[in-house]
Amino acid sequence: MYKRIENEWAKHLDFMILDLLGFQAAYILSYLFLLRYAGHANEAFYLRQSFVFFMVQMVVCLVMQPYTHILRRSHGVELQSVVNLSAVVMVLDVIYLFIIKETYIISRVFFLVLAVLAVLVMWIFRTGYKKHLQAKKSVKSRDRALVIFTYSHMADEVVSGLLKDNYNYFKINGIYLLDKKKINRSDIQGIPLIDTNKSLFEAIGHEWVDEAFFFLSPEYLLPKCYVDTLLKMGITIHFSYSSYFEEQGIMQKTDKIGSYYVFTNSLKIVNASSMALKRVFDIIGGLVGCFLTAIIFVFIAPIIYIQSPGPIFFSQWRVGKNGRKFKIYKFRSMYMDAEERKKEYMAQNKINGLMFKMDDDPRIIGSEKKDKNGRPKGIGNFIRRTSLDEFPQFWNVLIGDMSLVGTRPPTVDEWEQYDVNHRVRMCVKPGITGVWQVSGRSKITDFNEVVKLDASYVRDWNILLDIKIILKTVQVVLRNDGAV
Repeated sequence: MYKRIENEWAKHLDFMILDLLGFQAAYILSYLFLLRYAGHANEAFYLRQSFVFFMVQMVVCLVMQPYTHILRRSHGVELQSVVNLSAVVMVLDVIYLFIIKETYIISRVFFLVLAVLAVLVMWIFRTGYKKHLQAKKSVKSRDRALVIFTYSHMADEVVSGLLKDNYNYFKINGIYLLDKKKINRSDIQGIPLIDTNKSLFEAIGHEWVDEAFFFLSPEYLLPKCYVDTLLKMGITIHFSYSSYFEEQGIMQKTDKIGSYYVFTNSLKIVNASSMALKRVFDIIGGLVGCFLTAIIFVFIAPIIYIQSPGPIFFSQWRVGKNGRKFKIYKFRSMYMDAEERKKEYMAQNKINGLMFKMDDDPRIIGSEKKDKNGRPKGIGNFIRRTSLDEFPQFWNVLIGDMSLVGTRPPTVDEWEQYDVNHRVRMCVKPGITGVWQVSGRSKITDFNEVVKLDASYVRDWNILLDIKIILKTVQVVLRNDGAV
C-alpha cells in the first residue's frame, strides 16, 4: 500500500501544525502580558479572537503554502517566511475586526506584543524542528526503504540525485544493476550493490524494501519480469518514464522521489488524508487499549506469575510492513520453554503452511487442567480464548509498529520461508485484528487462504472497511467465535 501526498501542504503538515501551535502559544503569552500591563481584559472577546486567529492562519497556510523547500532554507530566509506569514494573518484579522466594528476593543499593546512573539516563537519552533529532522536523517531513522534499479553507468548519477534531495527521509537499502555488469566496487557512494547472481526474490524478498526506483533512459527496455515480481510482492514501483505502464494499461500516478519526477504504481495507492485518518484511529485506539491493558494487568499478572514464575509480558521479534522488524508484546500465556518445545509439536500443526496453530496446546499455562468436557481450563487458555493476551499490542499500535487493523505479523523464521506469493500480505502494517481473525480463524487451515484474505484486504482497503472489521472483531471475541 502506497501513501501518495497530492498537495504541497500535506507534505509539510507537521510544520503547519507546529506554526498553529506556535502562534497560539504566542497569543497566550501576549494575553498574560496584557493582564499584567492593563490589569484587565475582555475575556470573551480575546477567547473568540484566539479561534479567529487559528482559522485565519490555517486558511492562509493552505493558500500561501509557505513551506515549499522549507528544509533547505537558511535561518534568515526562514525568519522572513515567518514574518510574511504573521503579517498576512494579522492584517486579515484587522480587516475582520474592522468589518464587525470591534477594532476599538483590542489593545494596541497586545497586538504589538503578539506580532513580535508570534514571529519569535514560530521561528524557534521551525528551526528547532528542522534540527530534529536533520538529526533523524543523520542516524538513518527513516520510514521508507528504497532499492534502486538502474544500469552500471547510470548508478552514480541516480544516487547523487536521490541523496541530494532526500527530504522524504527514505533509506536506500541497495542498488540492483540491471546489466549485471561486474564492477570493482561493493558499493556506490556508500549504498551497497545487490548480488545480481541471485534471482530478484532471493536478493530482496526477505529484506526490508518498501519501494523500488527504476532509473532508465527511454532507449532501455524495462525488464517486465522484474516489474511483475515486485508488484506481486506488494512493493511500490517508481519509474523514470511511463511507456511500460501505458502499454500495459496499468494504473499510475505521478510523484516525486528525491529530485526526480516519476510515474508510480502500487497494488493500492491511497491519499495522505485517508492514511492520516487511519493513524488518528490507531492513536486513539492505542491510548484506550493501553489504559485497559493496565487494568487487566492488575488482575491477571499475579495469576500468571504464581502458575508460571517469570516475566508477565512476552516479547518477540516479528516482521512488520514490507520486512521491517519490530518487537511485539503480549501477556505471556505459555510456559517459559514454549518456543523450545514448539519443534516437538510441528507434526500437529493445524495450518497447512507458514503459521503454527494446534488444538489443546500443552505449552499453554495451566493446560494440564481439564473441565468436565475434557477441555483445558488454565489461565493461559482463558486469556487466549478471550484474546486478553493481545492487549499489550496496543502499545505497538501507539508507537506505530502496528495498526488496529492489518495482517498477522509473522515470526522471523516464518518470514524467511515466505515465497514471492506470500510477501504481498506484509505490504501494510500488521494489525491486532484483521480479515483472517474475523473470518473464523480456527476453521482456516491453509496458509494460502490466509494470504488471499490479506491480499483482498490490501486491494479493497478503505477506512470504512477497518471500522467494519473492528466491529466484527468485538462480536467474534464476545462469542469466542474462531478463537484458539
